[in-house]
Amino acid sequence: MGNFIFNETELKGVYVIDVKTYGDARGYFMETYKESDFIAAGLDYRFVQDNQSSSRKGVLRGLHFQKEHPQAKLVRVLSGEVFDVAVDLREGSGTYGKWTGVLLSAENRRQFMIPRGFAHGFLVISDYAEFAYKCDEFYHPEDEGGIIWNDPDIAVDWPDVGELILSDKDRRLPALAESKIIFQGEMT
Repeated sequence: MGNFIFNETELKGVYVIDVKTYGDARGYFMETYKESDFIAAGLDYRFVQDNQSSSRKGVLRGLHFQKEHPQAKLVRVLSGEVFDVAVDLREGSGTYGKWTGVLLSAENRRQFMIPRGFAHGFLVISDYAEFAYKCDEFYHPEDEGGIIWNDPDIAVDWPDVGELILSDKDRRLPALAESKIIFQGEMT
């Protein structure tokens, strides 16, 4: 499909996307999103907001979601390297509470498509990283939710980067069993 190779993970609707890159002595060019190619792959999203963050090594952000206004996210790394994770929170999915992760870097230029109904988080592995993502729903600060990054029931196998740096908010997130979050609706 054009300039994208869509690889579905073991979690239905979550894709690792390899992007074709065209380069020469001047540098490179790549498409990062093309609506027609994504729709042809069954990923029919209307993105309404782009976000970008920068973080240093050891920063762990997540595992986040919005409760009443869930977001699908198309994420990528502009510089550096991160380990990116999606946790299935969809009712009746068969993989509820399971996670999948992918190494995203400026070098591999991979993208990660996370549908609605998932918690999302990432850990910066390089000295510094810039992270960008498209969302199909606006951010609503009053609607934030999350699960603690080290919930033993989910058991994400985070890479060892030494000391982790978390926000106070992320340190206080509940375990999945305490949050009792289950997203209802159609599975992508």
